[in-house]
This record gives sequence, structure tokens and C-alpha cells, in this order.
Amino acid sequence: QVQVVESGGGLVQAGGSLRLSCAASGTILRINFMGWYRQAPGKQRELVAGISSGGSTNYADSVKGRFTISRDNAKNTAYLQMNSLKPEDTAVYYCKVVNGMAWTRDYWGQGTQVTVSS
Repeated sequence: QVQVVESGGGLVQAGGSLRLSCAASGTILRINFMGWYRQAPGKQRELVAGISSGGSTNYADSVKGRFTISRDNAKNTAYLQMNSLKPEDTAVYYCKVVNGMAWTRDYWGQGTQVTVSS
């Protein structure tokens, strides 16, 4: 089993910044992918940013140029630096970890609330 714990959410004014952290622990074979997703009330969960084991990244169009994902492989931790936050960024942010070698399994954290006031 793998445990995934997010931290760093909170309340911030529009234009402000937050840094989210996602730490994976437990029976880690190889973390192939770490990604940040978000879900706003009444909306589907969407991918915000992802990073592969090799460091390749991808972002939702809505956050390009404002958010940066990074990871520390030695600590099995991913970060999401969020700058120039907008009220529409308000959501619960979830971290997904894809763990495994010959076969893989997804693990999700419990989520952290990000609220951006206008």
C-alpha cells in the first residue's frame, strides 16, 4: 500500500501564491507519475499538472505560465507552485501517484482545499 498526503492549501487573495506538497510513503516500487488534479463544486475532477519519473511535465491550458510542478524523487514528493491565483482556481486539489513496475496502481490523497478570494 502507498499513502499519499497533500498539504499547503488555504485561503489566498487573487494574485497571490500557494505551494502544495504531495508526499508518498509505504510500499513504493517506482513512482512513474505524480499529478495534481482539482475538483470544484459541481464540476468534474480535472488534471492540473503532471510530472513523469523522468521529469517531463504537462499542464492544463488554464494554468500554463502560472503553475509549476516539480518533484523530489529522493523524498517521493511532488510540489505545485501556484502563482497569480484566480478565483476560478478555487477547488479541492488532489494528488495522484502511479506506483509500480510491471504493473501499476493509482493512489490518491485526501485532498487539500484551495480558496482564492476576489
